[in-house]
Amino acid sequence: MSDPAVRVDTTSQVPPYEQIRAQLAALIRTGRLVEGERLPTVRQLAVDLGLAPGTVARAYRELEAAQLIRTRRGAGTRVAPLPDAPHGHDVHQLSTLARDFTAAARALGAGTEDILNAVRNALDSEYEPAPAPASQHTGSGSANPTEASATIPAVGSRAR
Repeated sequence: MSDPAVRVDTTSQVPPYEQIRAQLAALIRTGRLVEGERLPTVRQLAVDLGLAPGTVARAYRELEAAQLIRTRRGAGTRVAPLPDAPHGHDVHQLSTLARDFTAAARALGAGTEDILNAVRNALDSEYEPAPAPASQHTGSGSANPTEASATIPAVGSRAR
C-alpha cells in the first residue's frame, strides 16, 4: 500500500491546521496510520506543505489532545493506541466541510445529482487512495499553487 498523503487547500474556508488535523485523524481512525507509526516532524511537514511550522504544530497539539498521537523527546511523534471509547464527530465541522465541498462543486458547474454521486463515489472508495492528477505530485510543491500535499509518514516506521 502506498503511504497516505495529506493535502492542504489554501482557498478553502477550513483553516490549514484543521485540514491537517482532520485528515490525520481520519487516517488514524480508519487504520491507514497504525499505532506506533512515526509522523514527520513539525518542521518537515511544514516544509512539505509550504506552511508555517506553527500551523502544523497546532494540528499536532489538537491530535495530542484527542489522544491520537504522542510526542516524546528523542522518539518523535507517533500514532497512539486508539482510545477504547467510540469517537463521535463534530457536527459543526462536518457541516463546514460539506458547505466547502458543495460551494467548490457548484463553482465547477456541478448540479445536485452530480454532487451527490461524487459523495457516494468517495464513500464507496474510502479505503482506496485516490489517484493524484497527472499535474500533481506528493511532496513539497504542486502544479496547483492553492494546494500542497505531503506523504505521511515521511519518516521512520513503527515503534520497536
